[in-house]
Amino acid sequence: MVIPSLARLPEVAVPAGYAIRTHQPADGAAWCRLINDAIGGEYTEERFEQEMSGAPGLEPADLFFAVSGEVVVGTAWARHRPGRVGYVHMVAVAPEHRGRGVGRALVVSVLRRLREVGLAGAMLETDDVRLPAIRLYLALGFRPELTHDSHAERWRRVRRELGLEGKEVGT
Repeated sequence: MVIPSLARLPEVAVPAGYAIRTHQPADGAAWCRLINDAIGGEYTEERFEQEMSGAPGLEPADLFFAVSGEVVVGTAWARHRPGRVGYVHMVAVAPEHRGRGVGRALVVSVLRRLREVGLAGAMLETDDVRLPAIRLYLALGFRPELTHDSHAERWRRVRRELGLEGKEVGT
Protein backbone atom coordinates (compact mmCIF):
# COMPACT_ATOMS: atom_id res chain seq x y z
CA MET A 1 0.00 0.00 0.00
CA VAL A 2 1.21 3.52 -0.68
CA ILE A 3 0.45 7.00 0.55
CA PRO A 4 1.85 9.37 -2.09
CA SER A 5 1.90 12.49 0.06
CA LEU A 6 2.72 13.09 3.71
CA ALA A 7 1.82 16.78 3.45
CA ARG A 8 -1.54 16.63 5.24
CA LEU A 9 -1.27 14.22 8.15
CA PRO A 10 -3.55 14.23 11.16
CA GLU A 11 -2.25 15.06 14.60
CA VAL A 12 -1.21 12.12 16.74
CA ALA A 13 -4.26 11.34 18.88
CA VAL A 14 -3.06 9.19 21.76
CA PRO A 15 -5.91 7.39 23.53
CA ALA A 16 -6.44 8.05 27.24
CA GLY A 17 -4.28 5.81 29.38
CA TYR A 18 -1.53 5.47 26.78
CA ALA A 19 1.58 7.32 25.71
CA ILE A 20 3.73 7.15 22.58
CA ARG A 21 7.48 7.25 23.02
CA THR A 22 10.55 6.35 21.02
CA HIS A 23 13.04 3.54 21.52
CA GLN A 24 14.86 3.08 24.80
CA PRO A 25 17.75 0.67 25.35
CA ALA A 26 15.71 -1.94 27.28
CA ASP A 27 12.91 -2.24 24.68
CA GLY A 28 14.25 -5.29 22.83
CA ALA A 29 12.35 -7.96 24.79
CA ALA A 30 9.05 -6.08 24.57
CA TRP A 31 9.50 -5.53 20.82
CA CYS A 32 10.18 -9.23 20.29
CA ARG A 33 7.10 -10.23 22.31
CA LEU A 34 4.85 -7.89 20.32
CA ILE A 35 6.21 -8.91 16.93
CA ASN A 36 6.19 -12.63 17.70
CA ASP A 37 2.58 -12.46 18.95
CA ALA A 38 1.17 -10.13 16.30
CA ILE A 39 3.13 -10.95 13.17
CA GLY A 40 4.70 -14.28 13.94
CA GLY A 41 8.25 -15.39 13.79
CA GLU A 42 10.98 -16.14 16.20
CA TYR A 43 12.43 -12.79 17.05
CA THR A 44 14.98 -12.77 19.85
CA GLU A 45 16.68 -9.82 21.47
CA GLU A 46 19.79 -10.73 19.47
CA ARG A 47 17.82 -10.63 16.22
CA PHE A 48 16.26 -7.33 17.31
CA GLU A 49 19.73 -5.85 17.80
CA GLN A 50 20.78 -7.18 14.39
CA GLU A 51 17.71 -5.60 12.77
CA MET A 52 18.47 -2.32 14.50
CA SER A 53 22.15 -2.29 13.58
CA GLY A 54 21.46 -3.44 10.00
CA ALA A 55 19.02 -0.64 9.21
CA PRO A 56 20.87 2.20 7.46
CA GLY A 57 20.51 5.49 9.29
CA LEU A 58 18.28 4.10 12.03
CA GLU A 59 17.94 6.39 15.01
CA PRO A 60 16.02 5.77 18.25
CA ALA A 61 13.52 8.40 17.04
CA ASP A 62 12.53 6.02 14.20
CA LEU A 63 11.16 3.26 16.43
CA PHE A 64 7.97 4.03 18.32
CA PHE A 65 6.37 2.32 21.28
CA ALA A 66 2.92 2.67 22.79
CA VAL A 67 2.91 2.21 26.54
CA SER A 68 0.19 1.81 29.12
CA GLY A 69 1.86 2.84 32.34
CA GLU A 70 5.24 1.16 32.06
CA VAL A 71 3.99 -1.74 29.90
CA VAL A 72 4.86 -1.70 26.19
CA VAL A 73 1.67 -2.55 24.29
CA GLY A 74 2.48 -1.54 20.70
CA THR A 75 5.24 -0.69 18.28
CA ALA A 76 5.83 0.69 14.78
CA TRP A 77 9.01 1.50 12.90
CA ALA A 78 9.76 4.37 10.50
CA ARG A 79 12.31 3.00 8.05
CA HIS A 80 13.88 5.44 5.65
CA ARG A 81 16.85 6.19 3.49
CA PRO A 82 17.62 9.49 1.80
CA GLY A 83 15.94 9.89 -1.57
CA ARG A 84 13.57 6.98 -1.10
CA VAL A 85 9.96 6.51 -0.10
CA GLY A 86 9.47 5.92 3.62
CA TYR A 87 8.42 2.53 4.89
CA VAL A 88 5.95 1.86 7.71
CA HIS A 89 7.47 -1.28 9.19
CA MET A 90 6.55 -3.85 11.83
CA VAL A 91 3.34 -2.39 13.24
CA ALA A 92 2.05 -4.47 16.14
CA VAL A 93 -0.35 -3.92 19.03
CA ALA A 94 -0.97 -6.44 21.82
CA PRO A 95 -4.37 -8.13 21.28
CA GLU A 96 -5.89 -6.80 24.49
CA HIS A 97 -5.12 -3.20 23.41
CA ARG A 98 -6.43 -3.38 19.84
CA GLY A 99 -9.45 -1.39 18.74
CA ARG A 100 -8.64 1.54 21.05
CA GLY A 101 -6.72 3.80 18.65
CA VAL A 102 -3.24 2.67 19.72
CA GLY A 103 -2.32 1.42 16.25
CA ARG A 104 -3.54 4.63 14.63
CA ALA A 105 -1.43 6.74 17.03
CA LEU A 106 1.63 4.62 16.22
CA VAL A 107 1.15 4.76 12.44
CA VAL A 108 0.53 8.52 12.45
CA SER A 109 3.68 8.93 14.58
CA VAL A 110 5.65 6.96 12.00
CA LEU A 111 4.23 8.96 9.08
CA ARG A 112 5.01 12.25 10.80
CA ARG A 113 8.56 11.01 11.47
CA LEU A 114 9.00 10.12 7.81
CA ARG A 115 7.83 13.59 6.84
CA GLU A 116 10.18 15.11 9.46
CA VAL A 117 13.19 13.46 7.82
CA GLY A 118 12.17 14.95 4.47
CA LEU A 119 10.28 12.18 2.72
CA ALA A 120 7.26 12.96 0.56
CA GLY A 121 5.47 9.59 0.65
CA ALA A 122 5.43 6.20 2.30
CA MET A 123 4.55 2.59 1.70
CA LEU A 124 3.81 -0.50 3.74
CA GLU A 125 3.11 -4.15 3.27
CA THR A 126 0.40 -6.10 5.05
CA ASP A 127 -1.48 -9.33 4.66
CA ASP A 128 -4.95 -9.11 3.16
CA VAL A 129 -6.40 -10.97 6.16
CA ARG A 130 -5.48 -8.08 8.48
CA LEU A 131 -8.72 -6.25 7.83
CA PRO A 132 -8.68 -3.88 10.84
CA ALA A 133 -5.18 -2.75 9.86
CA ILE A 134 -6.20 -2.29 6.23
CA ARG A 135 -9.22 -0.24 7.32
CA LEU A 136 -6.86 2.01 9.32
CA TYR A 137 -4.39 2.38 6.46
CA LEU A 138 -7.14 3.27 4.00
CA ALA A 139 -8.56 5.85 6.44
CA LEU A 140 -5.11 7.46 6.68
CA GLY A 141 -4.86 7.80 2.89
CA PHE A 142 -2.98 4.66 1.88
CA ARG A 143 -4.09 3.05 -1.35
CA PRO A 144 -3.52 -0.42 -2.74
CA GLU A 145 -0.61 -0.90 -5.06
CA LEU A 146 -1.46 -3.67 -7.50
CA THR A 147 1.85 -5.29 -8.36
CA HIS A 148 0.82 -8.92 -8.85
CA ASP A 149 -1.82 -10.61 -11.00
CA SER A 150 -3.65 -11.82 -7.86
CA HIS A 151 -3.98 -8.36 -6.30
CA ALA A 152 -7.09 -7.15 -8.15
CA GLU A 153 -9.18 -10.10 -7.00
CA ARG A 154 -7.75 -9.98 -3.50
CA TRP A 155 -8.62 -6.28 -3.22
CA ARG A 156 -12.16 -6.98 -4.48
CA ARG A 157 -12.48 -9.49 -1.62
CA VAL A 158 -11.02 -7.03 0.92
CA ARG A 159 -13.43 -4.29 -0.23
CA ARG A 160 -16.34 -6.73 0.08
CA GLU A 161 -15.26 -7.89 3.56
CA LEU A 162 -14.80 -4.28 4.73
CA GLY A 163 -18.16 -3.22 3.28
CA LEU A 164 -16.46 -0.92 0.77
CA GLU A 165 -17.84 -2.40 -2.45
CA GLY A 166 -18.40 0.31 -5.02
CA LYS A 167 -16.20 2.76 -3.12
CA GLU A 168 -12.83 3.92 -4.41
CA VAL A 169 -9.93 2.40 -2.47
CA GLY A 170 -7.20 2.74 -5.03
CA THR A 171 -6.30 1.59 -8.45
